Amino acid sequence: MNICIKDIAYYLPEKVLTNEELEKEYDKWDSEKIFNKIGIKCRHIASDNDTAVDLAEKASIQLFNRNPDLRNKIDFMMLCTQSPDYLIPTSACILQDRLGIPKTCGALDYNLGCSGFIYGLALSKGLIATGIANNVLLLTSETYTKHIHPKDMSTRTIFGDGAAAIWICKSSDGGSIDEFVLGSDGSGAQNLIIPSGGLKLSRSNETAREYVDENGNIRSKDNLYMNGSEVFSFTINVVPKLVEQTLIKNNLEMGDIDYFIFHQANKYMLDYLRKKINIPEEKFYLDMETTGNTVSSTIPIAVSQALNKGFIKKGSKLMLVGFGVGYSWGACVVSL
Repeated sequence: MNICIKDIAYYLPEKVLTNEELEKEYDKWDSEKIFNKIGIKCRHIASDNDTAVDLAEKASIQLFNRNPDLRNKIDFMMLCTQSPDYLIPTSACILQDRLGIPKTCGALDYNLGCSGFIYGLALSKGLIATGIANNVLLLTSETYTKHIHPKDMSTRTIFGDGAAAIWICKSSDGGSIDEFVLGSDGSGAQNLIIPSGGLKLSRSNETAREYVDENGNIRSKDNLYMNGSEVFSFTINVVPKLVEQTLIKNNLEMGDIDYFIFHQANKYMLDYLRKKINIPEEKFYLDMETTGNTVSSTIPIAVSQALNKGFIKKGSKLMLVGFGVGYSWGACVVSL
């Protein structure tokens, strides 16, 4: 009996920020130019009162509504987030209570960004394969926009908020989660970072002081910083090798993969990677027009959208590829 992704639900906040709205705020921005470069027309923004836990709860409720008996079956749950409600306690424990999941369920958070869904799949598979759990609820939820300074043009166009809820369990109907390749390189940590807020650098009037970078972006040490050129360089060096290694580990050729779903970072980066790796356009998912980059939730949202649009179907063999903050990366092959 295989271990598989049984179902995926996702939630996007009601508030939407369009390119046209951004264009009105900043003289140098052009809505069409933004779309043509990064492939995003609008992104969903969490309200001031909505947190990652709130978004994850709403995604989970959608999953439970589709699977009424699932709530009482969950025996382990994980939340991937870099915008937790509290430093202490664990947000997954709060969700266990709010969702009414049995108290016999294990619960933990893990801090990972754009590769977080892949790592969560690996952890879920391990828990089930070793008999620790039978039904895992994997949650990815981010409110990255709360980390962004409103005048930081480099990140505000890219990121959106969202959450996904994924049911992982054993299955006899042909679905499977196959082999993984994972990696990390902490030497790139400073290129995608929020400098303050942890115990290394507590927030203060000094960390809140604004500065202007060489590209005219305004932020403080309390905000998200991204060195776009360095992150791009990392990605184009790591991801092609990652795809090759994942094929080898799964004893597959490129033609054996029905569809490739990468972390939906931005259109420019994904177009570059697709061409560099020689993936046929018809086998490559690229659609972040109405979601933006939702960090760890982009891949499960993309899988769900690809199913709904008919790009993939039951029995499709997918390669899922995540990469980003950390630096961290991971890929695996799954069959639906």
